[in-house]
Amino acid sequence: MSLPQGGPWPPYPHGVVLAQQSLWSAWLVGDPDGLATAYYDAEVAAGGVNPFGERLPQQYAGGVINRVARYFWSRPSVSGQRKARLHVPLAADIATASSDLLFSEPPQFVWPDAPPKPKALPGVTLTPTPTPTEKRIDDILNCGDFHADMIEAAEIAAALGGAWLRLVWDTDVADHVMIDAVGADAAIGEWRWGKLEAVTFFTEYTEGSGNKEVIRHLERHEPGAIYHGLYRGDAKTLGHVEALTEHESTVPYVDLVNEEGAILTGVTAITAAYAANMRPQRRWRKVPELSRLGRSDYDGCEPMMDALDETYTSWMRDVRLAKARLLVPEDMLQNLGKGQGATFDVDQEIFVGLNIMQAKETPQAITAQQFAIRVAEHQQTAEALVDQILDAAGYSPSTFGRGNEGVTTATEVVSREKKSARTRDKKTRYWSQALEPLLTTWLELDAAIFKTGAKGSVEVEWADVSQPDPEVMARTVETLNRAVAVSVATKVKMIHPDWDEEAITEEVALIGDVPDIGPLPSFGGNGQGQPDNVTAEVGSGLPE
Repeated sequence: MSLPQGGPWPPYPHGVVLAQQSLWSAWLVGDPDGLATAYYDAEVAAGGVNPFGERLPQQYAGGVINRVARYFWSRPSVSGQRKARLHVPLAADIATASSDLLFSEPPQFVWPDAPPKPKALPGVTLTPTPTPTEKRIDDILNCGDFHADMIEAAEIAAALGGAWLRLVWDTDVADHVMIDAVGADAAIGEWRWGKLEAVTFFTEYTEGSGNKEVIRHLERHEPGAIYHGLYRGDAKTLGHVEALTEHESTVPYVDLVNEEGAILTGVTAITAAYAANMRPQRRWRKVPELSRLGRSDYDGCEPMMDALDETYTSWMRDVRLAKARLLVPEDMLQNLGKGQGATFDVDQEIFVGLNIMQAKETPQAITAQQFAIRVAEHQQTAEALVDQILDAAGYSPSTFGRGNEGVTTATEVVSREKKSARTRDKKTRYWSQALEPLLTTWLELDAAIFKTGAKGSVEVEWADVSQPDPEVMARTVETLNRAVAVSVATKVKMIHPDWDEEAITEEVALIGDVPDIGPLPSFGGNGQGQPDNVTAEVGSGLPE
């Protein structure tokens, strides 16, 4: 199947998805103006604003034209009032925490078909030569650059519901096929029975007066081919096809595509994958074209995040209103001249010449005014909202540093992090579902283009979400050792769970060179194994 020849954009029913992802993106960015604009655009799309840009009166009467009209960020500012709305970046913190849980401890990418390594002998250090496949995987995947890319992709996926991964190559940039991460709002996928059949990435460039003209570069990935096309249209239509030479972004593909606009990859699998943040997608589960999309961590939390911003805005409003003010009679003001207003000098010590008439019961005086700041009420409301948002998003409050007072042991930390750990375990399965087939295709494509000779499949080994406390682990091993319940090899594995078999074997051999003298006797006292009031004598049975 080739690229489309025109038609509406975005294609039905993906417009509703892109609109929702635009709102989630606004929460991730956290710019107050961006949030207000995103909700205003949502009102326009839903028909809550007339062609003149004015909000329809039904929303003020409690109508149902648009549900977002009830949001704090969608309310119009009162004329003449200062627009001072505060945003709490909890949404960005949630996305960062999700990425940290997944990739702060980087996973390892392995070749399951690797030949077994020779066993190490005591006193002999072996340095086996890695196979071309193992070397390629370690050089490209098990490195800082790829891990950093995955950290960024996971943060975007948590906010938008997923992230796209595509295979790209450029011999002028790198000597290997690269894995490019793209946000879920920059591509349209096509699934068949739950399997990704094709995906079209799009990049938009606005041109012309008032940005009414839109140029789009479409990049469609199918099994065995990648199509490139350039279109000139507007915000709602794809427009007509243009030659790739008409825009600088598509010029590099002119000499690479065939007459159909395709680059043949030489591999049978599709060169892209979708890493869902979480499923099921509750919003569109009954829409076949959208049901495989992932669910954002913000899905369903938007009203509470909106209320949290309103709470903090109200709190800061109390702070502003609580500034001390003096209510001064008009006659005490110093006239600055016609049209210049009047002022009051708070440092003036004596006021004279006040020619005023007033009733005895209402003396003219300077009145001080200062409102109270409702700190406790706002703080309790904000904390309750934060806890509800984190719970709905699937995280433990302790992941964000809440409720960690008094935690002293690793066991308590793990217990408090259970909900975050479960969420993380589920997300790793969705990421493995996307990464393993794509990286297997990557290895095949990389070998075909750069002649590496590497071949086979790639698997992902995820690190533990929490590392054991060394002190607790040492006590556990000591207890098992006293019970004669574990071997030396098992003890080494417990202390060093990240070591491979070769390293464990070498360590066991080194331990075997040290005589096992058993636990030393403990008498207490003078630090030499004897009590202070005991003198060692020959034949007494005590150590000399």
